[in-house]
Amino acid sequence: MTRPAHVVAVDLGGTTIKAARYEAHGIAAETLRLPTPSSKGQDAVVAAVVQAATALIRPGVRAVGLCAPGLVDTETGVIRYAANLGLRDTPLAAAVADAVHLPVVLEHDVRAACVAERQLGLGTDVSDLLVVVLGTGLAAGIVSDGRLIRGGSGIAGEFGHIPVHADGELCACGQRGCVEAYAAAGAVVRRYRRTGNRADTAADISARLDTDPHAGRIWAEATDALGRALVTSTLLLDHQRIVLAGGMTAAGSCLTTPVRRSLRRGLAWRTAPAVEISPLGADAGLLGAALYAATAIGAAPARGS
Repeated sequence: MTRPAHVVAVDLGGTTIKAARYEAHGIAAETLRLPTPSSKGQDAVVAAVVQAATALIRPGVRAVGLCAPGLVDTETGVIRYAANLGLRDTPLAAAVADAVHLPVVLEHDVRAACVAERQLGLGTDVSDLLVVVLGTGLAAGIVSDGRLIRGGSGIAGEFGHIPVHADGELCACGQRGCVEAYAAAGAVVRRYRRTGNRADTAADISARLDTDPHAGRIWAEATDALGRALVTSTLLLDHQRIVLAGGMTAAGSCLTTPVRRSLRRGLAWRTAPAVEISPLGADAGLLGAALYAATAIGAAPARGS
């Protein structure tokens, strides 16, 4: 099992920029966390990513791997569109390369997490894998017959916009009834606040499941929606294993038990694939970005890519 080495990785998120430097044995020798600039425009976001990358450059570092949400053009290293970050046609890889004078690669954050899962997590022994990252939004990485699926226009894995309820909740994408409008962390908080109660995170809500019927209802609707979307994905792609990642997985069995139940209920004639929580934690995307950087210098194969 090959781990990334002699690279720096940066994960651009909606609220936090995470970075790490990986030494010879693939151990994160240094880590860094910065707040993602909000309401300061594209230049501020790019500058923050450059700052995170350059802060960890040391003798021996040979490449930098970046990952980010949105529509990511991996060939050119450009973020075509990331609504939550205010980015459009942003040449992020070039900006970092100009600062560090090293090879720089850019990948979609969830596809990066999927590759990390395939190589270092729960996907090492399967060739058909779905990795769903439950964050502010929802997206998925898909491995089919051992290969990462990108799709005809490079945006395969928009799992969050699978419709699960006809004429349901309005989603930010403009559709109604998307799973993201029910099961993403942001949606869970928003729907709970509508009941008149206060919560800042999905974790606040999952902690109240035994004491607050409003929390119980919102959580049940979220996990049922996620299970319904997994039914659609499973019937189309026949996953051997489904891995859940992202911040909401801290809920543990409070998440997996009802999701598995919803998935089984929707698959009347076939066995449901296993649903597990990623062992890689919140740094799966960061690890994936590091693996892509290592691949760029021929140091490690990014299996599933």
